[in-house]
Amino acid sequence: MLEVNKETFGPEVLEADGYVFVDFYGDGCVPCQALMPFVHGLADEFEGKLKFCALNTTQARRLAIGQKILGLPVMAIYKGGEKVEELAKEDCTEPAIRAMVEKYAK
Repeated sequence: MLEVNKETFGPEVLEADGYVFVDFYGDGCVPCQALMPFVHGLADEFEGKLKFCALNTTQARRLAIGQKILGLPVMAIYKGGEKVEELAKEDCTEPAIRAMVEKYAK
């Protein structure tokens, strides 16, 4: 799981080859913290098939707003600099996140 910030988000996510999974989380977000071990487990399970990144929106508010992240948690898939799918707030369940990852992991 690669931790990205406002300096590395562009090169690591928007300019990356293939699909990139991004976990948008915040310091005070309890659901984000609860999902983190599960998401890190998926990153290990699908290593080499899908790039996994995490962005702390508390430290990158403008970037998060620019990506239309208006509530947390948000799990998103990017390709070619564009967001192709996302799960937000109560849609961020372990089965839904796994299904989204399996859809894009090649």
